Amino acid sequence: MQCSWKAVLLLALASIAIQYTAIRTFTAKSFHSCPIPNPVNCSLSQDTDVPDRLCDENPTFPYNLSRKTHVLILATTRSGSSFVGQLFNQHFDVFYLFEPLYHVQYTLIPKLTQSKSTTDRRVMLGASRDLLRSLYDCDLYFLENYIKPQPVNHTTDRLFRRGASKALCSPPVCESLGAVDLHLEEGDCVKKCGTLNLTLATESCREHGHVAIKTVRVPEVSDLRALVEDPRLNLKVIQLVRDPRGILASRSETFRDTYRLWRIWDGTGRKPYNLDVTQLTTVCEDFWNSVSTGLNRPPWLKGKYMLVRYEDLARNPMKKTEEIYDFLGIPMDSNVERWIQNNTRGDRSSSKHKYGTVRNSAATAEKWRFRLSYEIVAFTQHACQQVLAQLGYKTAGSEEELKNLSISLVEERDFLPFS
Repeated sequence: MQCSWKAVLLLALASIAIQYTAIRTFTAKSFHSCPIPNPVNCSLSQDTDVPDRLCDENPTFPYNLSRKTHVLILATTRSGSSFVGQLFNQHFDVFYLFEPLYHVQYTLIPKLTQSKSTTDRRVMLGASRDLLRSLYDCDLYFLENYIKPQPVNHTTDRLFRRGASKALCSPPVCESLGAVDLHLEEGDCVKKCGTLNLTLATESCREHGHVAIKTVRVPEVSDLRALVEDPRLNLKVIQLVRDPRGILASRSETFRDTYRLWRIWDGTGRKPYNLDVTQLTTVCEDFWNSVSTGLNRPPWLKGKYMLVRYEDLARNPMKKTEEIYDFLGIPMDSNVERWIQNNTRGDRSSSKHKYGTVRNSAATAEKWRFRLSYEIVAFTQHACQQVLAQLGYKTAGSEEELKNLSISLVEERDFLPFS
């Protein structure tokens, strides 16, 4: 069968048209700059039709039209990240999420903490970046891919630590609250609010001016480069660090089974032959790599990165919080100030819960000096000597020096934001 040149030409043109349509559809979906009408992003209620033309004529418009600031608290476990998260959770105009990447880890790689595979790490990071991108765009439906069992009709009771997010425990997300329930404890939120409606949560996110997310599941700031450079976001990274000796002491107390061998060493003075030293050295390596990137000030991090030592925040929480908000360009409101005043002067009884944030913050930062034996401290100082020097943490040369609180083990350093 032979085809005329006209038929061949028509087939070619049809093929090009189909491919063009497919490409347009793909790019429009992947960039989705105008997902729904709202007052700051292609609103149908505006008098001018310019935003509508942007949505219709240029669906791949690659900019942060909403003008939100997207904040990521980059930390490691037991470094004070829950405390720092509350500095954003209390702000009236910040939509805060506590560890949403928990769901990615325990869906894709349930035993990630025991896995040293670079493939596992790439899988986790790729999925984490996709989820963060969607959450910053207030697409909370994307979480449904990782919540087990899968939400029904966009409702679930399985969101990890929902009660740690004020926005998810107040109207309109929680409609059953009365005037006396404005300041719910984390456990009370789940009891009184019932299942979480992700549609209402999405609407609440869009109504807030900014979005903040806390995570301990991204090892280094370089892992976030694709998000930092994404012009659809205004992502700013607060990297929280803490003295590795303090992290080890806190983890040994909090995760008693996982750190059992460290506690045996601490109690008996004999180092177990099968001690997993990577529980310590991985923290120091991640800190070293990430902080080195930040302090080298690469162009892609300009105006996007701030290094915060937990000890500085604990000693002067109000001043340091003001510096953080100044870096972000967000006015600090009275709710945050009130929370700091009420939650940094606690006594011993106020810090019983392992994830609690009510405590004497200055005393908590130094508590590790009495929890760890000098042998473990000396081992940690040797294993992490590079990062201790990098971050301005002094070493203790003897047990007497370790216990003497009049001798500061934190150098005066001013880590200015990269602006």
